[in-house]
Formats: sequence, structure tokens, C-alpha cells
Amino acid sequence: MKQFRQAAIVELVMREAIHSQELLRKHLKRKGFDATQATLSRDIKELGLVKRAEDGAYQRADAVRVRSVGPREEAQRAVAGYLKRVERVDQMIVLKTDPGEAQLLALAIDRAAYDEVVGTVGGDDTILVIARHRRAATDMARRFETWAKA
Repeated sequence: MKQFRQAAIVELVMREAIHSQELLRKHLKRKGFDATQATLSRDIKELGLVKRAEDGAYQRADAVRVRSVGPREEAQRAVAGYLKRVERVDQMIVLKTDPGEAQLLALAIDRAAYDEVVGTVGGDDTILVIARHRRAATDMARRFETWAKA
């Protein structure tokens, strides 16, 4: 549950200006996560969230770097940082990460909006990437493997 909640937190702070833990708690509750203030404090620390100087909203500590590149470059960096193993089965690709990292990588792949990818399903340490067809899966698997080695 923790990895799903933390992925939701990252998504929220990237999409909206969240200025307080209370506002974050309310947004999370609407998404089905009931978290205490202490839990949110731990999540914020573990995720490395900081407050922006200009408006006091939470952001990822690396947000300036991330915003200077597009979603595809962000996906490439996420693959390089999180991916441990790739396996292709027909038009599906199974990606393995360390525990708690799959949701973050799946989110980066989804945001990159690759034409070859229909969608992703992310668990704790495994992501299922569904490609449009077998050749697209082969191309994406090779791309992921290349980026992981970089």
C-alpha cells in the first residue's frame, strides 16, 4: 500500500500546488488513501519532497532538473535509475525493479506516451508493459535494456 500511496503523492505534487500536509491528506483521501499526518511526514521525507521558494508548494527535490527535460527523457532516466531486468513475452514486457520502485517507473513510462505502448500495470517491484504488437514489444524491450545499461 505504501508504494501506491507514495506514487499518488508524487503524481499529486507534480500536477497541483499542494501547500500543506492537510491539503495533501484530503487529496489522498479522495483517491482512496487514508493517511495520518505522521505517515505523510515520513512519505514526504522518503520521497525527498521540498517546498518551493516561490509559493511554498511541495515539489520533488529534482523538479528543476526534471522540468528542464521532456517526459521521454524523464522516462529514460527513470529506466536507467530503477530497471533491474527486462523480459519480453509476445506483446508484453515485464520490467523488474527493486521493491517500491515499480510505480515510479510505470508512471514515467505512461507520461512519456510512447506510441508503441498501450499501457502499464505497476506493482511493488514488477511492471507489465503492454505493447501494441510483438514488434513494438521487441523494440521497446531493446530500448529499455539499452537505457538500463547507460
